[in-house]
Amino acid sequence: MARVAVTGASGFIGQHLVAALESRGDSVIRVARPFLRGTLAPTFAQTDAVVHLAGVVSAAREQDYFDANEAGTRIVGEAARDAKVRMIYVSSLAAAGPAAPDAPRGEDDPESPINAYGRSKLAGERALKATDGLRWTILRPGVVYGPGDRALLPLFRLSRRGFLPLVGRPSAAYTFIHVADVVRAIAAAIDCDVTGETIFLGHRNPVATRALLESIRTATGGRAAILPIPQPLLRVVAWGGDVAGAISGRRALINSRRYVELYADGFVCRVDRLRDRLHAEAQVALGEGLTQTARWYESQRWV
Repeated sequence: MARVAVTGASGFIGQHLVAALESRGDSVIRVARPFLRGTLAPTFAQTDAVVHLAGVVSAAREQDYFDANEAGTRIVGEAARDAKVRMIYVSSLAAAGPAAPDAPRGEDDPESPINAYGRSKLAGERALKATDGLRWTILRPGVVYGPGDRALLPLFRLSRRGFLPLVGRPSAAYTFIHVADVVRAIAAAIDCDVTGETIFLGHRNPVATRALLESIRTATGGRAAILPIPQPLLRVVAWGGDVAGAISGRRALINSRRYVELYADGFVCRVDRLRDRLHAEAQVALGEGLTQTARWYESQRWV
């Protein structure tokens, strides 16, 4: 039985992680913001590991990403170092940058993030590596989905309404991973005591955009039409999203950041190190995971 401190315990992944750790008998300390090194270190000293999930995924200002994902991660890392406890940082494939399905990224490839979120997550990774004396493990999941996820929710809602927009490069593909597999990987990182490693998390089979939409359509009843959206039209929509976001202070579903992501070559990574270092492998196939997610959305009346 392990004693684990978890930041971001109330978030999408965090709720699943806490439930899984407690179900196997671990003791979990939920760590809330604000993160202050002086108060975190005594808390961490009571634990065997710190899992850092807290961060900003969506923000109107670029600096907001760095305040949370770099500065916040540095504080947590320094406190873990002071407490002499190992830290597992859940970063993102976005920190590595895009890669086509025929040239998937490896953990040792040079990073080239294309948006503020990815750059801030990479900055957080580098902050940990620069913290002398810290024992760290960095996990970089691809697209995480499952019950409780809000990122894919708009596509499920559109599918229920009868259409799904097909955008981006026809050749692009993405590494997906169900939240249950992310939780299993984090638990394995706690148990394996692997340090000084950066590890991608994802299902071994990447998914192309059309295949994703077809799977969502099947999961929601199989009636939605898949409609290709011309790139110039999407660019106008993205510009409108930028304006709306600037006015409301909230990120629009489609904006310039999302436009750049959609027309990248894809986000595909290798997952050999997940198997070799953590002795884990993503088990939930996309179709199974999306069907489970759709049923959960329905049970919660999200769709």
